[in-house]
Order: sequence, then C-alpha cells, then structure tokens
Amino acid sequence: MNIDKYPSRLLENAVNEFSKLPGIGRKSALRLVLHLLRQDTEQVHAFGKSLIQLRDEIKHCKVCHNISDTELCQICSNPSRNASVICVVENIRDVMSIENTQQFNGLYHVLGGIISPMDGIGPSDLEIDSLVNRVASGEVIEIILALSTTMEGDTTNFYIFRKLKDFEVRISTLARGVSIGDELEYTDEITLGRSLVNRVPYENSVGR
Repeated sequence: MNIDKYPSRLLENAVNEFSKLPGIGRKSALRLVLHLLRQDTEQVHAFGKSLIQLRDEIKHCKVCHNISDTELCQICSNPSRNASVICVVENIRDVMSIENTQQFNGLYHVLGGIISPMDGIGPSDLEIDSLVNRVASGEVIEIILALSTTMEGDTTNFYIFRKLKDFEVRISTLARGVSIGDELEYTDEITLGRSLVNRVPYENSVGR
C-alpha cells in the first residue's frame, strides 16, 4: 500500500500529527495510528486525555525548574535532601538519569538546554541567572556541573563557572568516566554514578 494515498482523511490527519514527533517517520506513524485503531475506545480516550492533561496541567518547579505536578517539585520539597549541594543539568531526562544511580542526595537546577550558537541558544535563553540567585543566597556550598561532555556542554560549563567563580562555593564537574562527546541520558547508570561520586574540581577539568 502506498502510504501517501490514505483511504481516510481522518487517518491521514492522525498520521501527519504522529510523524511530527522526533524519530517518527510516516511509516512508523501509520503503524502507531493503526495500532490505536485496534484498541478499545476507552483506551484511546484515556491515551488522548493523558496527553491533553499533561500539556494543560504540567508545571515547572519554581526553584529548580524541573517538571512537576506542583509549584515545588518532590525533590526540592523533600526535607531529607541536601539543599547545600546543587547538581546542574540540561533537562529533565538528566535528572531522571542521575536519580536512577541513587548516588546523589542533593538538589538540582535544570537549565532547559545548553549554550549553542548554531541553534540560536544563548545564555539568556537558559536558567542561568536563577542559578546565580540560588548561589547568592549563601546556602549553597557546592555546584556540580553535570552537563553533556560535548563542545556545547563544555562551553556552558565554562560560562557558568565564570558567573559563579567569585562566590564562596565549590564548583565541581563529573569525573571523565563519562566519555567526551557523550550525552548524559545515554550513559549507563554505573558509569554515571561513579562519575558523580568521583567528581573533581572544575578547574582540574579545564583543558583535558
């Protein structure tokens, strides 16, 4: 069957929407849509409702900018977490990766991306000023820079280091158990956990 010729406009519209998702081509989109058509009406309605509810009701933590159901996320509101240590990450996926290692008990700061001039992303597009404000409060003793070991990640690390170097705060980064060029979410939990535990002062990592 030629997937460019659909027997239904409704089917074609659904395929068009699914194919807008990252990594989903039109063949995969058609397969997903046909799968949904084989499900009970209640299941499909529940699927659609969950997406609409997600988009309409999701919040970002007012402290760390992590995705949350409430104004303050579960991590920031947990009194057993060490609020004096902040791990700086690019996105929610990195928070999840680090949490899965069970090697970190501090708080997070989600930048919402990394500096990438090629993509038109500069420092002002990220949550860097709010990080500086958290450090300026005087309650933070260590910042862990846990960004991807790519050129963009290293550029962002250096920018943040320059912004924070005059504060009385220790700045460290992941040990190079995470290979250069790796993105955090694709690093296995054991390697990531060891890199976190064996973190080094940021100054020692510059120029490696």
